[in-house]
Amino acid sequence: MWALVATCVVVTYSRLDPAVTYHVSRDGIAGGLSRALTFANFPFALVAIGLVLVAVPSLPRTAWWAAAPAIAMCATIPLFNDQADLDARWGNAVPVLGIVIALALTVAATRRAGGSFAPRQPLDTARVVVAALVLVVSLPWIAAELGFHFPGDLFMGEEQRLEDDGTVIAAVHLGHHHGEDGALLVLTSLLLSRVGVPTRGLRGVVQGYVGLMLAYGTVNLFQDAWNEQIVKRGWADTTIPSAILPSLTPIWEVVVALGLLAAFAFRREDEQASYSAP
Repeated sequence: MWALVATCVVVTYSRLDPAVTYHVSRDGIAGGLSRALTFANFPFALVAIGLVLVAVPSLPRTAWWAAAPAIAMCATIPLFNDQADLDARWGNAVPVLGIVIALALTVAATRRAGGSFAPRQPLDTARVVVAALVLVVSLPWIAAELGFHFPGDLFMGEEQRLEDDGTVIAAVHLGHHHGEDGALLVLTSLLLSRVGVPTRGLRGVVQGYVGLMLAYGTVNLFQDAWNEQIVKRGWADTTIPSAILPSLTPIWEVVVALGLLAAFAFRREDEQASYSAP
């Protein structure tokens, strides 16, 4: 799923004029690869941390010598990424190196422990419903990712709107959106929450991290969809503040509260699931 989106980012940003996308300046294949690199930093490096936490329980203790640096490198996202300037820099290579290590650990863990689909879980029906709703809300972003506006009047799209900085841009700009980042994080969280972690102590860490990732993705998805489809349509005047960066603000109180609730739900499900190891 993530590789498919990254491929779309490369293709779309390679062929579109940077003026119709968002906060990039490079064009051609260099522009496509540049935006794909910042996309790998945010939000995929967040997923890579989760992959490390899921992989290490199936590996020897010495794997932490690779796992800990991978987590640290992925956590440097705020140092090298700026939503106001999404052109790649040399510093973006640091989280990417962490991602490479995370993927290597995932492959090693799969080879060592094997892999199979977990049996049906108590929350699977809810997962399917949430995933379907996320995909419906994401339709205008999927179209924008492919380089066109979603047809018809169901969603806002090509309508021109004045931004806070005085620029005029389509209600849903072409290219990648942080709302789509949120959607991808939600879908990934729904999948990772089904993974059985054999180490009891680390199982709680994984559940907490995946729960927070689910909450973070949900809030960013809702925030972008609300501002683009509700506020820009004129149905409401109140915008939802950005939740991309952690902060001591009410929106992040919501993220943390939802994260705790999701982690609790995953823990309860784990207690009922037959695959959980002691």
